[in-house]
Amino acid sequence: MDSATRSSAFTSLSRDAERNLIARTRPFAAQDTRRSWWEVGTTLAALLGAMALAALPSWWPLRVVGSVLQALVMIRSFILVHDYLHGSLLSGSRIAKALFHTHAVLLLTPPRVWSESHNHHHANTARLAASASGTFTTWTAQQWREATALERLAYVVERHPLVMIFAYPLAFLSGLCIVPFVKHPLRYWSAGFAVLLHVAISVAVFHFGGLGVYLTAMALPLSIGYALGAYLFFSQHNFPDVALREDQDWTHASAALEASSYLACGPVMAWFTGNIGYHHVHHLNPRIPFYRLPEAMAAIPELQNPRTTTLHPRDVLACLRLNVWDGERGRMVRFRDVPASR
Repeated sequence: MDSATRSSAFTSLSRDAERNLIARTRPFAAQDTRRSWWEVGTTLAALLGAMALAALPSWWPLRVVGSVLQALVMIRSFILVHDYLHGSLLSGSRIAKALFHTHAVLLLTPPRVWSESHNHHHANTARLAASASGTFTTWTAQQWREATALERLAYVVERHPLVMIFAYPLAFLSGLCIVPFVKHPLRYWSAGFAVLLHVAISVAVFHFGGLGVYLTAMALPLSIGYALGAYLFFSQHNFPDVALREDQDWTHASAALEASSYLACGPVMAWFTGNIGYHHVHHLNPRIPFYRLPEAMAAIPELQNPRTTTLHPRDVLACLRLNVWDGERGRMVRFRDVPASR
């Protein structure tokens, strides 16, 4: 089915049909506590093992392998934090709260900063008039035409692939920690604490392990993990057949089905990414634990024909080339394809 047909099918859903669709996802929002703790335990064990491989072997190529594994498992561990903060994973456990809040700070995603921005993102995905808090800014073609040269430069920089590549210092260390703390030190004190703790750990690793261990056990895995994480977040809502809406046409279900992608990546990468590729299901009901997202998709016919992307270089390039929303053509276009003022 092509994108035009899909868009027509989704926007034709009545409000009652959308409410019914969301209601049919609710049985999958029930977690299995034993399964949840198993997923937490195996993920943390894998993370510790990858960290050891990145730090301990004397043969540096083996440490580089450990760096890549550490980066990938770090993404999965972040999904556990992400699910906990959505209330879909071990939300009633004090042990889980201490564990996930600590891990969130270590991952440079202070819980209050992340929750506020991410909740805004879920409430406003694909809504053209909404602010860009918690996501990448997306302009319309008209906004691009009317912007000053300086405003255009800022927009281009924010969405540039290099910003994703350097997401570690730019998006996480600065954007999620330093900037919020500087603006509101009391409200976001944990963001300042995250920076201090991160610096202290970095200095300790460098002092006791040396430059080589610092590079393979900290700098490289964090750089890879945050870069891939930033791209995943970008591509989940910036893909060739994404559909954005004005307020009067926007609904929660349409935002999930039309503007949240399914990342077809195979079982190995699905494990490392914590099934976040089932993003259309997650946006329809964020209370579904990550390990039940495939089950929900398999059980609900409306979720089985998603707008799909992959990690193939062709599809990555296709996502990165999308720049602004052209409402007249109903699709994202490149800067050079923005029609001239009328």
